[in-house]
Amino acid sequence: MALITTVTLNAAIDKTYYMDSFPLGKVSRVAEMISVPGGKGINVARVARQLGAAVLATGFVGGSNGDYIVKELGKAGIDNDFVAVEGESRLCLNMIDRSAGTSTELLEPGPVISASHIEAIKAKVKSLAAESAIIAFSGSLPKGAPAPLYAELIAVAKAEGAKAFLDTSGDALLEGVAAKPYFIKPNEDEIEKLIGRKLERESDLYASMKRLMEEGVACVVVTLGASGSVAGFGGRLYRVRAPRIEAVNAVGSGDSFVAGMATAIANGAPFEDALRLATAAGTANALNAQAGDIRTDDVERLSGEVGIEAIE
Repeated sequence: MALITTVTLNAAIDKTYYMDSFPLGKVSRVAEMISVPGGKGINVARVARQLGAAVLATGFVGGSNGDYIVKELGKAGIDNDFVAVEGESRLCLNMIDRSAGTSTELLEPGPVISASHIEAIKAKVKSLAAESAIIAFSGSLPKGAPAPLYAELIAVAKAEGAKAFLDTSGDALLEGVAAKPYFIKPNEDEIEKLIGRKLERESDLYASMKRLMEEGVACVVVTLGASGSVAGFGGRLYRVRAPRIEAVNAVGSGDSFVAGMATAIANGAPFEDALRLATAAGTANALNAQAGDIRTDDVERLSGEVGIEAIE
């Protein structure tokens, strides 16, 4: 079975607090709490494994929080091989206000990465890429990591024959795209930064997406939230419409989309089938309380409700 390796350079413990209400400046009682290893790449690994893929998670972890992340991944049956760093891996808190239907996230910065840690993760990626069909780089860069780090890691992965997926934002995305990863998944805000202009209408995406493909990014998907995505592959563009649902918690849906895409492509599926699985997985995630978590029966049901049409 083809291996999918995920890279989370700023791993976390994700804690989701469910409350009847979350007023500012007052004491709030938590009705329910969920705590799991997190960070975008770890979410990708979890969902890809739920979809039946062979996965391995790597990145940076530190301190007792890092120990917890490694232990809980092992309990979940997710193989992992992290680089240990000084300091504590971060906590990411998501406050769900049930009465208002809102989600408020508090994200710690995490540990500071040194030059020796960067060399260690490059060596780790080189070793793992030689065994992997896909290496998925996801999430923000930690403190101390230079903006071109993803670009450097993508080059390492490609040199070993792995397809590189990139899901990040800001300067890390701008720098990373220059290394021509196989797949990118910017949202509306991120694609505007990438192409350097404001989008007035959806059709403004088309020429920019085609240019990115011509420049060497094989698969470009711009996610549009609940309304789906615009996807490009092989010089062609597709409009993807997601099934309508009553979302419980949409955090992690983008990671679940990446997991579905990686799983399908690692298995050699046609692009439209990959889009269908990715969209169904992203939608299925929003039906669950935990971020980066799906039920396969939801994915199977939702797959039949995904709409895909060629644009041009």
